Amino acid sequence: MSLASDLYNSRSEIDFRPIWRRSLPLSFALIVVGLAIILVRPLNQSIEFEGGALYSVPVESSVTVGEVRDLLAIPEARIQRIENADGTIDIRVQIPTELAPIFDDVGTELATIARTGEQISRDTVGPTWGDQITNAAIRALVAFFVVVAIYLAVRLEPKMALGAIVAVVHDLVITVAIYALFGFEVSPATIIALLTILGYSLYDTVVVFDKVLENGAEASGKRTDYPELVNHSMNQVLMRSVNTTITTILPVASMLIIGALVLGGDSLRGFAIALIIGLFLGAYSSIFLAAPFLVSIKERFPDAAPAERS
Repeated sequence: MSLASDLYNSRSEIDFRPIWRRSLPLSFALIVVGLAIILVRPLNQSIEFEGGALYSVPVESSVTVGEVRDLLAIPEARIQRIENADGTIDIRVQIPTELAPIFDDVGTELATIARTGEQISRDTVGPTWGDQITNAAIRALVAFFVVVAIYLAVRLEPKMALGAIVAVVHDLVITVAIYALFGFEVSPATIIALLTILGYSLYDTVVVFDKVLENGAEASGKRTDYPELVNHSMNQVLMRSVNTTITTILPVASMLIIGALVLGGDSLRGFAIALIIGLFLGAYSSIFLAAPFLVSIKERFPDAAPAERS
């Protein structure tokens, strides 16, 4: 039978073990590279996190970011050119909190380039609010890791819990690194998306580990090669993980294409990008990081053999 048919019927016999020997160090290398990118390139945080003033200025299509930057002469200003779904152009300007005394002057300067008859909008967020949002996001992530680690250690095994957490950290670090590298804006919607994709990442990993436990219980009392046990379990659930990822990515991609690109929803764009990145990473990490990591720590620190009965 063909590989596609075997995959569909969960009867594939792919030998993941040679791939795991390469994917495990590669995954850890990606974590290190991701951390380096995050340290070198600061995240493009939205006004909710940093505080300050955010101006949205409807302008003619001929107005460029360079012209606005020359007009304001504020090095700290973040300036973006936004193309709306209806073809109109907005210039988005974010000024940090420490320049609060000149917020009104900035608004006056921007009014000179606004389209005739159009009004500029201004949102102001204080530094205290930005700190509260940042601290709440950090607390949410810490609570997520603690609760998940405890639950998985009880429901599965402590070593499996460690493998799942390593996979989640991998997905989180690389997603954040991609945001830092390409300058995607990090907003509260992005944090919600990150928590969502961590759930999907855990789901894929738990499906694999649960099948490993099930097969291990069936083989109880028999001499079993643990890498072979995990490899066999992976083949049994591979199609389930792939199907879950595909059926989740399709509506998220529709959200990105229709909601963000066609309808012009900026918040949907950030949410959908984070979800798509995380879903791909979650599928990868469950197969090529969590599983080989579990095999590695099981081989290095094997469970104590049960005492024989007299």
